[in-house]
Amino acid sequence: MARPDKAAAVAELTEDFRSANATVLTEYRGLSVTSMKELRRALGSDTKYSVVKNTLTKIAAKDAGVDIDPSLLAGPSAVAFIKGDPIDAAKSLKNFSKENPFLVIKGGIFEGKSVTVAEIMKLADLESREVLLSKLAGAMKGSLAKAIRTIDALRLKKEALEGAPASAPVVSEAPTETNVAEVPASVEAVSEAPTVVDEAEVPAPVDVETPEATPEVTE
Repeated sequence: MARPDKAAAVAELTEDFRSANATVLTEYRGLSVTSMKELRRALGSDTKYSVVKNTLTKIAAKDAGVDIDPSLLAGPSAVAFIKGDPIDAAKSLKNFSKENPFLVIKGGIFEGKSVTVAEIMKLADLESREVLLSKLAGAMKGSLAKAIRTIDALRLKKEALEGAPASAPVVSEAPTETNVAEVPASVEAVSEAPTVVDEAEVPAPVDVETPEATPEVTE
């Protein structure tokens, strides 16, 4: 490879390392061209899968400030530069390697640190960001629905209390005592004044005659 071509290749790889969220190094020996196309399709547009030269990759990684174990760059190498969700890419690589044993995952870089094959497999077993967001949205929706039901219940209770009739006044059954001071003076005068009888209204006495005694007859 000519020097200008090498410089261009190193610059491109350096930018790939810098812009990637994660990087997975693989060995592709034995994979057909068709299989490589299928792998790239499975990884999606957010992951760039490139066959690389080990010497140029070492230089580009150093220029990008990425520390790669030299053992990962032994044999024919291809690098997956993941710019999307690393979990989705790890799942795709894991699933593809099960059906295509020629794809060998050697290790990678995640969040600026070297990760082993076992760690990449664990990453592949995690739920993706999309699934987590979906679950979070479902949980928030459930909490919001519960809050709305609680508010509606409180509102209905308040409306029921405001619409209830006022309580009837309590009527005392105890007899009411009359205050003498409150009785009109005219009533007291009438009750205490003596009754005057008009003489004209009194009928004259009737003279009753006493019958004479019958003389006793003596024989």
